[in-house]
Amino acid sequence: MRKPDLVNVIADEADISKDKASLVLNAILEAITSAMKSADSVNLVGFGTFEQRSRAARAGKNPQTGETIQIKASKTVAFKPGKALKEAVN
Repeated sequence: MRKPDLVNVIADEADISKDKASLVLNAILEAITSAMKSADSVNLVGFGTFEQRSRAARAGKNPQTGETIQIKASKTVAFKPGKALKEAVN
């Protein structure tokens, strides 16, 4: 499912226009992004939790040359599904 498909579902379920549904979806995505930038977790009960995780610096290999390289430490976003989402998938 792509973003326009999700906008259509939101518009149908909430009985609002597609323009308003798009605004709602964009606001939600911006709020999650903002929380991730400030290292806050976003917990949507039943759906799951978005959280920021740190990756340590590590050694890796260049696949073309086989040469060992250093990979810098970085931050990433992780998603842990909630119980209701796990049960719905299974």
